[in-house]
Amino acid sequence: MTIGRADRPQGLGRGLAALIPQRAPSIGGAIEIPLDTVSENPRQPRLRIDPGALATLAASIREHGVIQPILVTEVAGGYQLVAGERRVRAARLAGLERIPAVVRQLADREQLELALVENLQREDLDPLESARAYRQLIDEFAFTQEQLSERVGRARSTVANTLRLLELHPAVQAAVAEGSVTEGHGRALGGLPHDLQEKVLATVVDDDLSVRQTEELVRRVREPRDPTTSTVPKTTDPELERVEEDLRRALGTKVRLARSRRGGRIVIEYYSDEELGRLYERLIGGTA
Repeated sequence: MTIGRADRPQGLGRGLAALIPQRAPSIGGAIEIPLDTVSENPRQPRLRIDPGALATLAASIREHGVIQPILVTEVAGGYQLVAGERRVRAARLAGLERIPAVVRQLADREQLELALVENLQREDLDPLESARAYRQLIDEFAFTQEQLSERVGRARSTVANTLRLLELHPAVQAAVAEGSVTEGHGRALGGLPHDLQEKVLATVVDDDLSVRQTEELVRRVREPRDPTTSTVPKTTDPELERVEEDLRRALGTKVRLARSRRGGRIVIEYYSDEELGRLYERLIGGTA
């Protein structure tokens, strides 16, 4: 009797592959791995996860499953998470036992870089978390700001401004991280000495000042009126105020006019290299 292909015993003639359980591949090269074998990433740049958002994600996972695989690297006894911490936490909250994952062998530098890039692309990091991750890449792996900006897809000036947040008073850093004030507020307050930043921060929060108002407050604190000049207060010179407002509209930035006995001065403020280039082009009629 001839045995047909469909009647042949399974596992014969197929070598070790028939005897050893194989990872089940899925779309995009992902496999299903046990959640209890996934350990945290010690280089995870994100420090805080909103409990409400996590609960919402867990509810979605219960209904639809984990749509996008996490990224892990193999370590002794299991896997170490590289990217996808929210998905892992939400999957555990949803009661899942397994999760789709892409497994890659990565060095420490690559793990931090990929975790940072993924969170930045999703805009999941607060400004302070981004700043600390940037600093870690620079300090531990000798990235230049130029290299860092290329890797994370941010302008070099943006990276530099974010790094400056680490120089702020701890109270201001905490306010930025919690969302009490924005990154723009933090940069404005950075123009003051540490001992004044916390005091001015309280005024900014209590009075709900905008970034522009905060910049003006910082300027007044930093540059008290010079008694040797006879600057005409704006409130007593409507014409000067009108000219100042026209210049602000034309240039799209803060402009101050100050008269003195021998004429006066025009102060045009800018807040990034890109804005300086725009002002240069508008004033000169060409690119810098």
